[in-house]
Amino acid sequence: MLSEQNVRQDSLQAWLLAARPKTLSGAAVPVMIGVALAFVDAQEYGDDVFSWTAAALCLLFAFIMQIDANFVNDFFDYAKGNDDSASRLGPLRACTQGWVKTDSMKQAIASTTVLACLVGLPLVYYGGLEMILVGLLCVVFCFLYTTHLSYMGLGDVLVLVFFGIVPVCCTYYIQLHTLTWQVFVASIACGLVIDGLLIVNNYRDRYNDERDGKMTLVVRIGSEAAEWLYLILGMVACLLGVVFWLNGHVLAFVLPLIYLLMHIYTWLKLKRINFGRQLNECLGETARNMFVYGLTVALGLLLV
Repeated sequence: MLSEQNVRQDSLQAWLLAARPKTLSGAAVPVMIGVALAFVDAQEYGDDVFSWTAAALCLLFAFIMQIDANFVNDFFDYAKGNDDSASRLGPLRACTQGWVKTDSMKQAIASTTVLACLVGLPLVYYGGLEMILVGLLCVVFCFLYTTHLSYMGLGDVLVLVFFGIVPVCCTYYIQLHTLTWQVFVASIACGLVIDGLLIVNNYRDRYNDERDGKMTLVVRIGSEAAEWLYLILGMVACLLGVVFWLNGHVLAFVLPLIYLLMHIYTWLKLKRINFGRQLNECLGETARNMFVYGLTVALGLLLV
């Protein structure tokens, strides 16, 4: 575990804290599911259809874009004055704490954005020129989320699109150059699961967000409705897993029920804690739970 005590400015430790490695599970899960779906369906076309190189590039692109988004969020929230240490309930942020100089963060944002584009460029070879448009949209909305859309309550929509539909469907499409309705449904389920992480984050920060004029979905619907929404997201995601069963992969429907039990346990804890820094426990558990979801879906698809 990274310590937040005595962090030297612009040190490796500072940059690791700024990168927020715990959030990388949110980038890994949709690619994991997309790869598993493509690998299983590729067997119908022959062993030489599936490319592990393309799969690795998808995962690496997702990781770098997630780190880029974290850097963007860190810098712009600091610039807007929304990361006041005294009232902050979530993990401390690098720019606000002075762990990373603002000029250094600007350079890091530019570097990770360029690096993500360079890593994603070879995917054009596997998926076609349309991958350039997908990559550009990922970069544009990476910035728009923190600077504008999260203040309008559209963060949950972006999670559904860019942590569900886009990565799952594109990972599959890059391999097989087609899409099925089952893959699309699976991408929706994945987005719902990962949106639970944003719900917890915004539930914890609801009073600070309302004060700062950040009208997240949680602020708009209220804390009680947000609690129920958190539970429903996980339940609907597992219910949508019936698509795997209908496609002959019963385990891909059954195994994620492990996730659902963990999700319900975290929901009960969320309701009990209600407010304060202790909700960070629920944030960590939600990140763990969604990784379990991705792992159980992938295993259920691969174990025939």
